[in-house]
Amino acid sequence: MNSQEFIEISKSFFVDSDYKTAFKSLGLTSIDAIFSFNAGKNLVKENLAEYRSRLQFEIGQPPKTIFLKRYDRPPILTQIRNRLTGRRRKSFGFLDFYTAEKLSAIGINTPKTIAYGQQWGILFEKRSFVATEKIPNAESLERKLPDYFNAPPAPENLKLRRNFIVQLGLFVGKFHTTNYRHRDLYLSHIFYNDKGEFYLIDLSRTFKPILLAERYRIKDVAQLNYSSPGRYFSKTDRLRFYLAMTGREKPTDKDKMFIRRVISKTKQIAKHDARHGRPVPFAS
Repeated sequence: MNSQEFIEISKSFFVDSDYKTAFKSLGLTSIDAIFSFNAGKNLVKENLAEYRSRLQFEIGQPPKTIFLKRYDRPPILTQIRNRLTGRRRKSFGFLDFYTAEKLSAIGINTPKTIAYGQQWGILFEKRSFVATEKIPNAESLERKLPDYFNAPPAPENLKLRRNFIVQLGLFVGKFHTTNYRHRDLYLSHIFYNDKGEFYLIDLSRTFKPILLAERYRIKDVAQLNYSSPGRYFSKTDRLRFYLAMTGREKPTDKDKMFIRRVISKTKQIAKHDARHGRPVPFAS
């Protein structure tokens, strides 16, 4: 576990002690202030639920980029599902922070949380938030793959691509050995930095299932398979990823069954997105 110290600067509002002064300088000292704050870039996303909002802003000297995720009156049915899967009464914002801390402690890189907070009604969450520091020198794999994926297919570039795919497989395999399942494991939620390190983001739905763990593992792998563009990742590359993820040299009969289920789930996702007019990376 890292050595961060969080300070409660107002009721149920916690901030990293190193950021206390910077937050105060922006007037961010209460949950009301967090939800009225708009001095930043609104990160609009097409399929973002109405109760969620995301903001990017700068803070401190020298300035650092912060991502603020806010959850305003999440639907009660959604909260109930979270409790059933997570087996705890936790807000959306706290779940993101809590899961990141747990994964980081066991060697899965996650963004650094610098603040979080929550407000509760009698039974259900009213509002919550989490603020994280931008991962230095990193981009999501959806936005940018390493340059050698676009370079000519020379032997050295092919070697680099294959090594990258193996490292990605090892990262996802390590994540799944923690018994956590992400439930939104698209390339957009895996970041890669200039040191060759992978990071996992957007953790509010990540949980440890008691039942159906294999089903959720299939869903994770299918989401990753779906979001991997066909122009960059061949069938051989995908098998290479799977073998690295499982730590095997060749697939067993059980693996082949798992792969068939992943392909089936991938096609379901593709069919759903195509029906809604969205591009299908898997088929590109």
